Amino acid sequence: MNTPDSLADADAEALLAGRSDWVDAAVASRLTEHPLESVDTEYPHYVGAVEGPAGPTPPSEQHPVFYGCFDWHSAVHSHWALVRALRLFPDHPDAAAVRERVGARLTPENVAAEVAHFEEHDSFEKPYGWGWLLRLAAELHLWAEEADGEGRETAAAWRETLRPLEDRIAELVASEFLAQERPFRVGTHDNSAFALACVLDYARTVGREGLAAEAADTARRFYADDADWPLGYEPLGWDFLSPGLTEADLMRRVLPPAEFETWLDGFLPDLTAPPNDEILDPVPVDPDSADGVALHLVGLNVATAWSLAGIADALGDDHRHADRLRESAGRHATYGVDRAFTDDYAGAHWLSSFVLFLITREEGGIAPTPWGGD
Repeated sequence: MNTPDSLADADAEALLAGRSDWVDAAVASRLTEHPLESVDTEYPHYVGAVEGPAGPTPPSEQHPVFYGCFDWHSAVHSHWALVRALRLFPDHPDAAAVRERVGARLTPENVAAEVAHFEEHDSFEKPYGWGWLLRLAAELHLWAEEADGEGRETAAAWRETLRPLEDRIAELVASEFLAQERPFRVGTHDNSAFALACVLDYARTVGREGLAAEAADTARRFYADDADWPLGYEPLGWDFLSPGLTEADLMRRVLPPAEFETWLDGFLPDLTAPPNDEILDPVPVDPDSADGVALHLVGLNVATAWSLAGIADALGDDHRHADRLRESAGRHATYGVDRAFTDDYAGAHWLSSFVLFLITREEGGIAPTPWGGD
């Protein structure tokens, strides 16, 4: 582990506040170090496709924008992390390198090639990669709105360059994802609740009210009748998301506060009794394990922290679970962040994005207030 002192020393309150005002230059640089390296790391690369006799096409030819980071979706959310860092940390010590690296990728020709791939492979990276691509577009939208001068110009130019792919993914979300008959309740990439949260956050951020309404309707159709979720069965393997808590984190975006409290009371089992109480403590993991897949559990602890914190925030202080969930979120946050900055590429190519998501979750683009809300 090589965690900056100011991040390693951060207490649960700072990690869960979701604000970036305490992040110094060392932390900002560390948060982008691995994404910046990984977006240019073409191999090893996971394709997940059946190849013909001519052999596989190099990733940089298939996906000239998002070819690094072992897989497409990790390349996408690494770009999200880099753009979010530019937006939140205008004095970022590596801003010039980030601008150069991302700007070299985001060209009309490269984006057109990405769009062409989705014209031929309309289920590629469904739904996890789709959700992160929309988060990237939303981040560019926020940056273009908030920045001044060169930052605004860069963000606006990158957003317009990415827009054909953004629009294609939004089309696929509507036709191929929101139309599904049932959700996938897993703790890995096929998780429907996480992708729905990404779609909903994107649509509310950029003002696509129709898509936001469709995503919210799908969430209600998938999950409104759920009850007695077996939290004691989690994790279900090498999860990096909690299926139950990710679902609850989605529904707090969809249901009005009083309705959400009622739903959550029916959804959660007794958290004071085993085995359900185990969800309140981080999953033990050795970040130096020779099995790189075990690093999924590091991400699981970080993702569980942001889910628990969001749920607790939605409940307010008077709910019987609020303090218990908030304290659990703090334990997950400190344990997860402390183990996230591994130099093992199996974790390094994606974990920094999860940490940035957690510690800046109140800085826009994540669970924005629905239209008409307070």
